Amino acid sequence: MAPKLTHLGKSGEARMVDVSAKDVTARVATAEGRVTMSRATLDLVLKGDAKKGDVLGAARIAGIMAAKRTHDLIPLCHPLPITKVEIAIEPDKKGLVVTATVKVTGQTGVEMEALTAVSVACLTIYDMVKAVERGMTIEGIHLVEKRGGKSGHYRAKE
Repeated sequence: MAPKLTHLGKSGEARMVDVSAKDVTARVATAEGRVTMSRATLDLVLKGDAKKGDVLGAARIAGIMAAKRTHDLIPLCHPLPITKVEIAIEPDKKGLVVTATVKVTGQTGVEMEALTAVSVACLTIYDMVKAVERGMTIEGIHLVEKRGGKSGHYRAKE
């Protein structure tokens, strides 16, 4: 038997999942993505010389704000009392790797919040340096790990 899509009702209509019977547990999710860019653009960002200001600081704040507003952006997501959002941005040979970790104690997980945080942080990086390099790419946004809840632990294969 194929797994059911939880956001579809019996007639195929979209619905919000009823989580009222689920246990309240500690839940955490980590997502990751990348903004690829030239070495010259990366150096500009790391030196803090971008025309629009502190690229990394703005991206971290944007990611945190996005996690907190996921329910406003993604239909059928529950509003959650998020207890922590951490955004890490690290340079590598291809550009910047963005990681978001989101925590909650609740009846549903925070995978969408972590993925939304990474997406918006990457978009903010792009926006702040697009005047220098429009050919940057945002890629590889994915769930790295999630813990807690009925489905237990998940870790992406490397």
